[in-house]
Amino acid sequence: MNRRTVAVLALLALLAGCAPDRAGSLGPAPTAAPPTAASPPASSSAPPPAATAPSRTAARATPPAPPTAGPSPSRPGPVTIELWYVRDGRITPTRRTRPATVATSALALTELARGPTAAEAAAGLATFLPAGVGVTRITDGVAVVGTVPVDDDRARRLAEAQVVWTLTQFATVRSVRFGAGPAVGRAGYADLLPPIVVTAPAIGQRVGTPVTVTGTADVFEATVSVRVLDAAGREVGTAFTTATCGTGCRGAFRVAVGYRVGREQPGTVEAYEVSPADGSRTKLVSVPVVLGG
Repeated sequence: MNRRTVAVLALLALLAGCAPDRAGSLGPAPTAAPPTAASPPASSSAPPPAATAPSRTAARATPPAPPTAGPSPSRPGPVTIELWYVRDGRITPTRRTRPATVATSALALTELARGPTAAEAAAGLATFLPAGVGVTRITDGVAVVGTVPVDDDRARRLAEAQVVWTLTQFATVRSVRFGAGPAVGRAGYADLLPPIVVTAPAIGQRVGTPVTVTGTADVFEATVSVRVLDAAGREVGTAFTTATCGTGCRGAFRVAVGYRVGREQPGTVEAYEVSPADGSRTKLVSVPVVLGG
C-alpha cells in the first residue's frame, strides 16, 4: 500500500468517527397495535355479523292462560216503568224504578195494585185496580188479562184504563183483552185522559235547569204554558210551547224551562192552559219535584 492510499483511509476513518447518531434523534419507531381477532377486516362487502342467540327471558314462551267457563253473567240493571194511576177521575202517569225482571208485565200490574207511593198519594194519585189481576198470556200483541173484579162500572173502567195504558208501553203489547171480551187499545180509554198529561218530569224527580217538560194536550190553539215554582211557591221560571195538535185533538208537546234557585229544595212544575176568556190558568196539572240548586 502506498502513502496516498494510507492517507485516504485515515481521512475516511476520521470522518466516520465525527458523524452524529441520527438514529437516536428521531426516537423509537412507533409500533402498530396488534390486530384483534374480534375486529373484522374493513370491507364494504363483508358479511353481516352472525345473529346473537336470544336471551333466556326472550326465548321462554309465555304459558297460555288456563281456559275459563266464559264471562260471569252480570246482574241486570234496574228497569223504569210507566204506571198509570187515577187522579180526579182521570188517568195520569208516573214512573217507578225497580230491579229488572223478564216478567215486566207482571211487575207493572203488581205495582199498579200496590198503589201509589207516599209522594204520589200526596199529589192526589190513587189506584182502582185490585190485587190478583194478572196477565195469563201475550199472543200476537194482545195481552190476555183476567176480569177486573170491581162492581162499579165507572171504577172498573178506570181500572181497565190503568191496565191498558200501562201494559201498552211495552213493544210486545198493542191491546188488552179482559176475560172473554174484545181486545181494546189505548184509544178505547182516551176519554179518560185529562186535557193536559205531563209524562216528564215524574213526581218526586230531581231536576236541573233547564227542566224538560213533556206530555200531551188538547187545549185552546194547542198552546201549553209551563212554569216552575220554588219551595215558597214563587215563580222562578216560565215558558210556553205549542202541541202538535190542539182545540179538539190531542198533540204532543216538549219544552225546556230555565229557572234559578239558590239551593236544592222542593218545587213544583205546573202545566196549564191560559183561558181565552179571562187569562186565568185552567186545566192545571201540578207535578211536585226536587229543584237542583
